[in-house]
Amino acid sequence: MSNSPNWTTPAQLRQQVKRFWDNGKILKSVVVPEVERGVSGEATSGPLFPLRLPIRGPTSAQLGPCFDDARRWAASLRAMSKVRIEEREVRHRLLGTNSLPRAAWLDDIEDAVALIGRADDFARFLEIHDAMSGRQPKLLVWLYRRPLVALSKAGNWDGLLGMVNWLAAHPRPDIYLRQIDIPGVHSKFVEEHRAVLMELLDCLLPPSAVDYLATGVRRFERRYGFRTKPERIRFRMLDPALAVFRGCPEADIELDVGTFAALGTGVSKVFAMENEINFLAFPNVVGGMAIFGAGYGFESLAKARWLDSCKFYYWGDIDTHGFAILDQLRARFPHAESILMDRETLLAYRTLWCREDKPAERELTRLNASEWKLYEDLRWNQIGDRVRLEQERIGFERVMEVLSDLAL
Repeated sequence: MSNSPNWTTPAQLRQQVKRFWDNGKILKSVVVPEVERGVSGEATSGPLFPLRLPIRGPTSAQLGPCFDDARRWAASLRAMSKVRIEEREVRHRLLGTNSLPRAAWLDDIEDAVALIGRADDFARFLEIHDAMSGRQPKLLVWLYRRPLVALSKAGNWDGLLGMVNWLAAHPRPDIYLRQIDIPGVHSKFVEEHRAVLMELLDCLLPPSAVDYLATGVRRFERRYGFRTKPERIRFRMLDPALAVFRGCPEADIELDVGTFAALGTGVSKVFAMENEINFLAFPNVVGGMAIFGAGYGFESLAKARWLDSCKFYYWGDIDTHGFAILDQLRARFPHAESILMDRETLLAYRTLWCREDKPAERELTRLNASEWKLYEDLRWNQIGDRVRLEQERIGFERVMEVLSDLAL
């Protein structure tokens, strides 16, 4: 059929149907009856089937020179199983009136999925639909919106619905995930499927059972009222007179957040840093404390209100993420100051620079003028290509100089 490049082929018809599968419309059509009855509250464009697919075929002018091609083309379409062909009449002054395909009809969804080889997947989706209809019909709104996601979880729905049903009956249970007692469901299962469970639970649970401030899969437990593993803060006293344990002035201590917040320490200066060796080797400072590894998570430190009255210093890497962490720290501790994160220090250790893999790109609003200028220069590669100076590469002689300049 070299003379008929624009005529619709059986393969193109299958591709049209496959697009309806890939965008979820075929599977959504299973849920449309419930939607129209108001179960889900979703608006639809009506039933998909019977589905009409237009066919491009030969014009009257093409029929004469391509008559044999046109006959073979029409025969190939009429031979397709599961497809009903709608015909049109084409008149030709020499060939008379001929009937040619104008559209293909798929009368029901079973014909469509058979045509594209998705019958097994469709059967699995029907099982999911029936299970959800029987156990949690309110979730049909989610099934209508996310049919392909639902299908990707085939084989897990007994556990997913078990978890959803259990939380619906036990909102905000105040236990650890490890303590749930649901057949076939364990904490690893929940962790693996947290993303889809959050979608389901947000759709089903009343607002009083959801902490909407706890966003992201890492805050699943907090969002739905489970207990979380206690956050811990690791620190060292830098003043022997403030030792927590008598006779152990250099103790490396880790406490849960609540206990740390209750410390009556007499600390007046706090140094937060990201490198463990720097933390362990940080010199003594009168009234001082070193805190290790806060990173981007400063919420736990904020619970220790006594930190508000301390001088607070942050020492991070000189790169875009170091300044992004400093910016976030100041959201909790506006009085925090940076140390060893200045242009002079960066340039003094030029030979020890390395490359930052994925620089931060967002605007930072809590940096002072000199910090902001250095951040912008790093962000836009004004000093070099993705320049980074890790804090452990800075000599301790310079650390001591900076601490001396702070008059500590």
